[in-house]
Parts: sequence; C-alpha cells; structure tokens
Amino acid sequence: MKKIFTLLAFVVALSSYSQVKLSGVVKDSIGQPLELANVIAINQETKALESYGITDAKGEYRLSLGKKGKYKVQVTYIGMKTIDFILETKEADIKKDFVMQLDNALDAVELTYEMPVTIKGDTIVYNADSFKNGTERKLGDVLEKLPGVEVNENGQLEVEGNPVQKITVNGKDFFDGDTKLATQNIPSNAVDKIEVLRNFSEVGQLRSVTNNQNNVAINIKLKEGKENFWFGDITVGAGTAPSPNDELYLVQPKLFYYSPKYSVNVIGDMNNIGEPALTNREVRNFGGGFRAPSRDSGTSIDLGNNGLQGLTSVANAQRVESKLLATNFSYSPNPALDLSGFIIYNTTRLNTREETFRRFLDAGAGQLDEETVSTGKEASDQGLAKLSASYKPNPNNQLDYDILGRLSKDIERQSEFSSVIGETSQLAEVTPFSINQNLNYYYTLDENNIFALEAAHLLRNEDPFLNAVLNNDPASDNDAYDDTAVGIGLDQSLDFYNLGQNQLVKTNQLDAKVDYYNILNPKSNLNFTFGTILSRQDFNSNIFQFLENGNTLNPTPSLDDGDGNLLRAENDTQYNFSDIYAGVRYNVRVGKFTFRPGVSFHAYGNQNEQFGVKFEDNFFRVLPDFEARVQFKKSESLTLNYRMSNQFTDVTNIAEGLLLNNSPTNLSFGNSELLNGLSQNVSLFYRSFNLFNNTQVVARVSYSKREDQIRNRTNLENVIRTNTFFNSQFADESLTAFGLWNKRFGKIRIGGRASFNYSLNNQFINDVRGVNESFNQSYTPEFRTNFREAPNVRLRYTYSVTTNNQGNTSTEIITNRPSVRFDAYIWDSVTFVTDYEYNNQNFNGRSESFTTWSARLGYRKDRDAKWEYEIRANNILNIDARINNGANNVFVTNSATFLQPRFITFRAIYTL
Repeated sequence: MKKIFTLLAFVVALSSYSQVKLSGVVKDSIGQPLELANVIAINQETKALESYGITDAKGEYRLSLGKKGKYKVQVTYIGMKTIDFILETKEADIKKDFVMQLDNALDAVELTYEMPVTIKGDTIVYNADSFKNGTERKLGDVLEKLPGVEVNENGQLEVEGNPVQKITVNGKDFFDGDTKLATQNIPSNAVDKIEVLRNFSEVGQLRSVTNNQNNVAINIKLKEGKENFWFGDITVGAGTAPSPNDELYLVQPKLFYYSPKYSVNVIGDMNNIGEPALTNREVRNFGGGFRAPSRDSGTSIDLGNNGLQGLTSVANAQRVESKLLATNFSYSPNPALDLSGFIIYNTTRLNTREETFRRFLDAGAGQLDEETVSTGKEASDQGLAKLSASYKPNPNNQLDYDILGRLSKDIERQSEFSSVIGETSQLAEVTPFSINQNLNYYYTLDENNIFALEAAHLLRNEDPFLNAVLNNDPASDNDAYDDTAVGIGLDQSLDFYNLGQNQLVKTNQLDAKVDYYNILNPKSNLNFTFGTILSRQDFNSNIFQFLENGNTLNPTPSLDDGDGNLLRAENDTQYNFSDIYAGVRYNVRVGKFTFRPGVSFHAYGNQNEQFGVKFEDNFFRVLPDFEARVQFKKSESLTLNYRMSNQFTDVTNIAEGLLLNNSPTNLSFGNSELLNGLSQNVSLFYRSFNLFNNTQVVARVSYSKREDQIRNRTNLENVIRTNTFFNSQFADESLTAFGLWNKRFGKIRIGGRASFNYSLNNQFINDVRGVNESFNQSYTPEFRTNFREAPNVRLRYTYSVTTNNQGNTSTEIITNRPSVRFDAYIWDSVTFVTDYEYNNQNFNGRSESFTTWSARLGYRKDRDAKWEYEIRANNILNIDARINNGANNVFVTNSATFLQPRFITFRAIYTL
C-alpha cells in the first residue's frame, strides 16, 4: 500500500515538475472579484485546449501549461467583454491578474474555443468532446471521465457522493427508473453536452420548499444534426469458444430518434456471449421511477419478495443466453401535455455450477463441515410496460399519472450433492405480476401557499412453487434428513422424499399523503403533512409429499412452536396494516445554515387472522427528525441528519405454518404476535467539489441503533436450519464511514476511496444467544490519465479486510485486488482497450487467487466512418472459477463459482 502511494506521488511530482503555473485574480472594473469566470489556454501549435480553470469566490484561477510554449489565453464572463492575448511560457511560473469591463454590445460574443466545464446556478455543463480521446463508444465511457462524476463498483452513477436519480435526453425521459440503459447504449459520438442538475426537483412548484439537497439528475444534449434523424448503431458478431458445439452470436441494434415533439428509442439484444443489455436481476429491480409518498414519514413496511431468491448474476454463470427488446417513447402534443412510456421484454437462460465448503459455527451443537456441488439451469422471462402523463396547463397546476405493469415467469432447476444430505434435485417456479400506479397533483394558490397530493397504489400477486427430491434409505434411522422428515410428518417408507410446496401471496397497498406548504418569508416555510398507508396481504401455502402410487400426502408436523403448540404444514393468513399520520416540518435558512426540524404523529393498526384466531396491536407513536446543513460554498456543504423510524414486517414472517424457504434444508415458521422494530439513525455528510483546484472530497459517517428488531431464532440440526421470528430485547448497532478524494493535475487524476463498517448483532442459535461482531474495511487508491493524443491508463488497487467474531469462532478474509485498464486510440483509426484484474483472497491463513483479463481491438477508417470492425476476447486466461469467501451468523463459506470459458468474437458495427 505504501509503495503504491509513493509511486502515485512520484508520478504527480514528475508531472508538476514539467509544467509552468499561470495564476492570478479576475476582477471587475470596480475591483470586485468575479466568481465562476472561465480562463482557458489554447496551444498555438496543436490548436488544442491545453488547460482550463474556473475562478473561485476570491476570483482566483490557476492553469498548468507546458514550458517554452505559446498559448492563446482567453478570459470570459457573462456580461463582460472577453479578454484574449498570446502568452509565451519559459521556465518560471507566471502570475497575471485581469480586470474585465462591461460589454454593452447587442450581439453575443463568439468564443474561439468552448469551455470544457461551465457552471450555471445549480447546473454543471460539461462539453463532452473536451473529455473524449477516441476510445469511447457509449455514454458511460464519457461520464466516468468527467470531474465530479463517479461510477461505483455496482455500476451506479454518483455525482459528488450522491446517486444519479434519472437520465434524460434533450429533456425527455429515457427509460425512467434506470440509468444503465442510457450509459451503456447511447452512442458517445451523439453526445454534445452533459448537464448535471444538482438540487434536482421533478416539480418546479416545490423546488423552493422541499429538501432537494441530495437529488441529482443528468440531462444529455445531443449534437446538432441528431434531431429529426435516426441515429445509433447496429452491432453483429460471431465467435469461437473452447467447446466445438458452441456457436457464438451477437446482434444488438440501438436506434434513437428525437424531434421537438416526440422521441423514440429502440434497444435490441440477442446473444449467447454473456453481454446482456439488461440482466435478469436488473430487470427485476427496474423501478420505473416510482417513489413512495411515505418515504419521509418515518414508517417503513416490508412487503416481502416471494420470487426466486437464487437467480444467479450473469457474471457467475457458465453459459448465458439473453434476448431483449426495449422501446421508450415520449410525445408532446401541446406545450401543456407530455406523454411518455416504455416497454421491455427480456429473456435470460443460464447454466450454473458452484462448489462450496461450509463450516457451521459451534452454537452448543458441535461443529460440522459440509461440502456441496450444485449445478443449475435458470430460465427467466420478464415483461414491463409503463405509461406516464404530465399535464401542466399553467405554472400553478401540475397533474401527473403513472402506471407500470410487470409480468414474469422464472424457473430454476438445480441438482446438488451434499456430503451430509446426499443428492437433492429441485425445481422452483414462479409467475408473479404487479401493477403500480401513481397520481400526483400540485397546486399553487398564491406565492405563499402551495398544496400537493401524492398517491400510490400497488397490486401484486406471487405464486412460488417448489418441488424437491431427496434420497432416503428406509432401512436406516441415521439419514441426515430423518429427524426433519419426522418433524414435518413425512412418510419415511419410500426411497425418496418427494416434497412439494405451493404458496400464494396477494398484496394490496395504498400509500397517500397531502402536503401544505406555507411560505413565511424568502428564508423559511412550514410544511404540514397528512397521510396514510393501508396495506393488506393474504398468504396461503401448503407442504405435501408425492407418493409412489401417484397420490399426495398432506403431512401433520410433530414440530412445535416452542410453546407446546404443534405447527401446521399449511398457512391461511390475512394481514392488515394501517398507519394514519400527521407531521409538521419547519425549514429556515440563517446565513450559511439551514435547519429543518420535524415531527410526525402516527396511529398504527396491526391485525392478522389465522385459522379463525385474530391478533391485534394498535398503538400511537411520535417520530422526530432533524436536519442541519451549513453551505460553505455552492459546492461545499456539511449536513447533519437524525431520524427515528418504525419498521414493520411482511406476512410470511407472521404466518405460523411451516415453510420451505427455497430449499428442503431451510425451514421457517412465523409469529403472529410480531411487533414493530424501532430504529434511530444519525449521519454526517460532507461534500466538496472545487473546480478551482480540481479537487473532490466526499465523506459520510453514520450510526444506527435498532431496538425491538425482528430477529431469527435458528435451530441448527446438522446442516438443516429451522428459523422462527421474534422481537429481540437486545439492541443491534452499526457504525459506517465512507470517504472519497480525488484531484486532477492537468491530464492526470489521483484519488481513492475508503470505507469502514462495524456492526454488533445479536444472534440466537439452538437457544444460545451470541453476539456477532463484524468489521469491514476497504481502501482503493487510484491513478488515471486522460490524454487526448496519447494512450491512457487506469491503475486501481483494492485492499479489504473482513473480520467476523461469533462466540469463540473468528474469521478473517483479506483481499488484495490490483487492476489495470489501458486504452489507446492510434493513427486516428485503431482502438485498443484491455482490462486486467488479479484477485487474491486470504481466508483464515489460506490463500487463493484468480485473474480476469479481457481486451478489444477495433478499426475504423476515421472518427466519422460508418463502419467499425472489432475483435474481442473475454476471459483470455480461460480461468475456470471465481473464488468467494464469506461468513454469517450460521456458517463460514469458501466457494468456487464456475465462469464462462474464453470467448473470442469478431464484430461489425454500423453507425447511422
């Protein structure tokens, strides 16, 4: 680690040594400093932009120039006459101040070169071409080069530490609810400007009265000539793999049409190379831009997720076949009405293989090891459709309506051999559907009174089915599954335990609120909220056994719930929840400080009925919240946030009958008397984005204390787990911290991020209470370049340590993960990009490693050529598996996930 930082410091020092600093102050004619004035230097030999700077609050600027060079320096500021002159550098730094005069000319000043970055209020505008070097193909390739914009390890966009909520193109929604479709499909050569919208608000009427501090959106402005014409690209490819039976193919059309009135985007994908436009998980999590009206109320209710929990990530599959057809549209028949929507159809087929070693923790029952080998096939068909309408007849009225329908069919077939249980074959299938609706209305009565109505309705149906077959020896009483079979009430005279389980979960929820904003003066306002959450869930399930004669057995379990009551092998539960609340918040600005204290009053109703027995819990609770922010500068702030919240569970944790949780070795039963958990959270968030010295700093620290939490009580019998749920009297705590820093030195950027997480959780295994103490720390220094005429490199190194202490058992996982990315654009026609990563994991003193390496080589005659030809290689070293180590409150694991083999593909890309 120390060597890496030393190397980075040396490279920066070397870069700084070969440069001359031009600095000074920009003022107006009466001597007042001008903030956000633009200063640029154009190399007179290459005619390219050499350096640029933006003045800070004191009017100071700073540029880095080469020694013994000739540059045209230009100073611009809105409403002022442009200053430009020729500057020749020598060996010494140069200090030069500027005094700008008012410009009374009617015609706009024509700039000789466009600024890479300009700031207009809360909007940062990037000129995309200033950050391209020729290797970029998609929007995401450009975004990750912009100062202040980060792409985290999950592929999510962040601006100044805040996640990007949405991406629009020419102001029109682009698949609202997901940013990946934009970043990975919009061609980079179509992008002119990238507008980062800070303090973003969907509703202009509420911009001055709501807390938008952490809201960020990005708008993409297309280049001239892209409107009223179809643009995009079509990629076709074929390739070879080690297996002679695999014929690789790739077809990906990506077409876009924009006009002032309407837009149409079409994204298609058909390939078996493992490069889906959207993965099955991403489609499942595609939210459509919906946000719950009660998000700030202090109440959260978990409606559960009863789909297939084990759907594999594409990156962890041996074989992937995907198809996608997605279309997005927007239409404005008149200035007052905007219509938009999308349709997505996605299919994915996966083959998987995983080998796992588990060491179950000693919790009074002795320590046990298990080795498993599992292979699986997954098929997922998913369809989504959304329609949105926004009507704004005048500035004082806005009516929005959204509807999103979702339908899918997921099937998983799995075969597993366990050193403890033996052979198990399993089929899981679910065909859920859901309909989400939003209705929002915003009305401004006058300059001091604003009203807002937000209502959301969810209707969802889930029907998971499970069939599992386990080996059984009728003549033996020592089979690992025998005791569980007796407990469930199965027939033990057969050679196989052939189990089935049907479930049906119906959810119906209304979430609505009315807000009234009273603007007291330009610096303060009051917000009164009246809202409700009404939710009903119906849950039915039954476990049965297939017999050899074709009949089925409905077992009668001999297990009890711990209070002497025998469990059922079925469920028939109705769960009703209600929250009627009122809240008030006061928002006031005092100089650089903003205070936002609030409190909400909740009347809760909890009721469930199971087989004629009813349980009710009605209570009242006061939930305070508080936020304080100090705004040092436009792009520098410190925010303190405190919130108390109530968490409620879903119906499956309340249902008292026995359940198989995606596996015959993982059982559970609920508790009808579960109550809510209470959580207190406090956080401190600092952000600074300084374009004067090209430095970004983000830091966040948060502490959470969770009382009366719903916890698992686990009964562990060899490798078979039976869980029940209860409200723990012991509090769980966690402390997290995150930091990010980066700085640019001309075309070089250095930086890094670090994260810490400490948690203290109470665990209950075999009636023994234990404390699970875990600490995770991760450090990632990074060095990257962004030259226009030279190859670029990104060096990144991740060092992480995870420790987990449970009773007398302690585990430690140390990960070292260096990576390098190299990209070059040669002779204005050849593109070469390669990514290499080495991953070494030390698990309790045992070291394992694997390496990933991919590359692409492309040729196009020139930057404006219609055709491009590529050769790509994935998994060049042809590694078999990725190593994963982990630990939880029940066991520690060491697993090998088998990957796709080496692929080499040849592609042709035609650009419209």
